[in-house]
Amino acid sequence: MFDELLDKIAVIECFAVRPRWLFVRIETTQGAVGWGEATLEGHGEAVMGAIDAARDRLIGHDPERIEDAWQMLHRLSFYRGGPVLLSAISGIDQALWDIKARKLGVPLYQLLGGRVRDRIPVYAWIGGDRPQDVAAGAAARKQQGFKAVKMNGTEEIGWLDSPGKIDALVERVALVRETGMDVGIDFHGRVHKPMARQMLRAIEPLSPLFAEEVLLSEHPKAIEQLSQHTSVPLALGERLYSRWDYRPFFESGAIDIAQPDLAHAGGISECRRIAAMAETYDVAFAPHCPIGPIALAACLHLAAATPNFVIQEMSLGIHYNGPSEDLATLMRNPDIFTVSEGTVAIPSEPGLGVDIDEDAVRAMASDPHRWRNPAWRGDNGELLEW
Repeated sequence: MFDELLDKIAVIECFAVRPRWLFVRIETTQGAVGWGEATLEGHGEAVMGAIDAARDRLIGHDPERIEDAWQMLHRLSFYRGGPVLLSAISGIDQALWDIKARKLGVPLYQLLGGRVRDRIPVYAWIGGDRPQDVAAGAAARKQQGFKAVKMNGTEEIGWLDSPGKIDALVERVALVRETGMDVGIDFHGRVHKPMARQMLRAIEPLSPLFAEEVLLSEHPKAIEQLSQHTSVPLALGERLYSRWDYRPFFESGAIDIAQPDLAHAGGISECRRIAAMAETYDVAFAPHCPIGPIALAACLHLAAATPNFVIQEMSLGIHYNGPSEDLATLMRNPDIFTVSEGTVAIPSEPGLGVDIDEDAVRAMASDPHRWRNPAWRGDNGELLEW
């Protein structure tokens, strides 16, 4: 009799919506609803399969037992870790936190210990490889209220390449700095160690906020070696999915900024642990988030309650001259992401604070996207990192 009165997970659904997002909806037997985001760019179908398997574990489970659900999905899979499983767990984890906070009538950050700051510093992406385009992009972001941007380091660079490419990078970074904007530089793991040393040395006088993925995270020893020869803060982590993945980088002192993605790295629960682990190594926390609104809202709540947080990436489709058409269609309150003086407000409504239009989500997902990472090739036809 008592068991029948307990709330239980009744429905778990996922929706592939434009431009490349994957939303998760969980409903309980008592009618509570929560939303999460499990977007894994280019691999939506695989994540949907992992969520389908998770239903077998979670239907009938107590939605209040968020940590138990996390451990069950991760540990009982036997094959632990990796982007697909952890992205599926991320979406479910966010939705369960959303349900719990909504039930209690409080914004999610209150369940994480309360806020340690009043607003969240943010940065936006600028594209373009021509100097004039980069400068114009930085000026446009400044007009939109940003004080910091992130830009592409290089389209391509070989094991040993032309010094002219380094000169071009320096020119573009200098133009952004001349606008008064701080700038992070994303290398996307495209650079190899011999050139990486030269590029870091060349941009050092320009005092960038950070250099992101200078090398791929599969080269932890090489990243450690680079860190010993530069004062540029090294950032990394969008392709790391758990505290175990981060551990060697923390232990070696190789990185200065940890960048887990809350839609890839186990959701709020695991990224909170990664942030706390980073703090013990004096490493800053700056979540990766080039995706949708639910993931961004989760980032803002975690940032609000995390002492070593420094700056938040704003999602694609949200920060370009106001909300995108897709965002405005799927979400009733996109103004919660309004930028002012380089910051955004902490969402104040119960749960994640994102008002999703469920009918619009279902309608859009009836024709699901099949987004794929574009194939980048160099001048000689070789594949490049995306």
